[in-house]
Amino acid sequence: MPRPRPAPDTYKTGLIRPPDFDQFWQGVLADAAEIPLNPSMEPVPHRSTDEVEVFEIGYDSLDGVRIAGWYCRPRETYLTGPYPGLLLVPGYISEPTLPKSWAKLGYAAVGVAPRGKLRSNGQFNPGYPGLLLENSMDRNTYSYRGFYVDAVRALDFVKTRPEVDAERIGVHGSSQGGALTIVVSALRAGEIAAAAAGAPYLCCIMESARLSHTYPYEEINEYLRLYPEREAAMTETMAYFDCVNLAPLVTCPTMVYIGQVDDCVPPETGYALRDALTCPVEFHASDDCAHDAGVYWKMSRVTSFLAEHLQPASTGRRAEQTVG
Repeated sequence: MPRPRPAPDTYKTGLIRPPDFDQFWQGVLADAAEIPLNPSMEPVPHRSTDEVEVFEIGYDSLDGVRIAGWYCRPRETYLTGPYPGLLLVPGYISEPTLPKSWAKLGYAAVGVAPRGKLRSNGQFNPGYPGLLLENSMDRNTYSYRGFYVDAVRALDFVKTRPEVDAERIGVHGSSQGGALTIVVSALRAGEIAAAAAGAPYLCCIMESARLSHTYPYEEINEYLRLYPEREAAMTETMAYFDCVNLAPLVTCPTMVYIGQVDDCVPPETGYALRDALTCPVEFHASDDCAHDAGVYWKMSRVTSFLAEHLQPASTGRRAEQTVG
């Protein structure tokens, strides 16, 4: 019979930050900076409305992978610019958001599709499950090295748009999207004005695999049952991609919300993230809520939190609920 777990807010992680952590990511970002963005943007009239214009976008990323996404902005006849920018980053199994509801709120919004996601999967497609373990024995070839950079370069795309105020760009997502929210805010600190992360995945990764009994972390458990001798190498790699290790780099106001009975992303790791963040943090833990992180009740606060910091022209509408 499993022993009861201590209260999640008492959890203390044993995660170790590698001594060359910052140098590793500086090198990755330097490699990415050498790659021309080559942004593209094609209008999609049948998805557009009288209030919002929709575009299919593309840009280049690490390893020569072409990344797709959606870009939605208010029509000038509906709201005049400049607009705050907002990156909507996807969950593990979900496909990229078509962020029309955010554009109706006054944002120039990008639905990011890192490699492996729909329309970004022509050159890289490990599948789901699959992404979490792809090339996980080496930090220099691990799947999330490129995946993280793909999300970061969505910021570069939105900053190419003259209708976007580069001083008011935010990022938001849940589950893996919550992780990518931390990743982009950390790796481009100073360029993100506000972040809202729900049920943030990829925090205390190896410890999460021991606390959780569901996918995606169960991918780790299944793999190590077959190859127990590879645990040390995997642990070493994961430390470079753990959002708790990235958290001290975040400088913008950040909202984090979790579910206290989440078996997919253990709530203990949400507290570990909270404790690792040194920026202004607004933290919510919803009792009796699982991987949804209480979004039914918290979505209105996500909307108002981002509006307080990013100041869109219109806040009288509601965004669609964010799912991971």
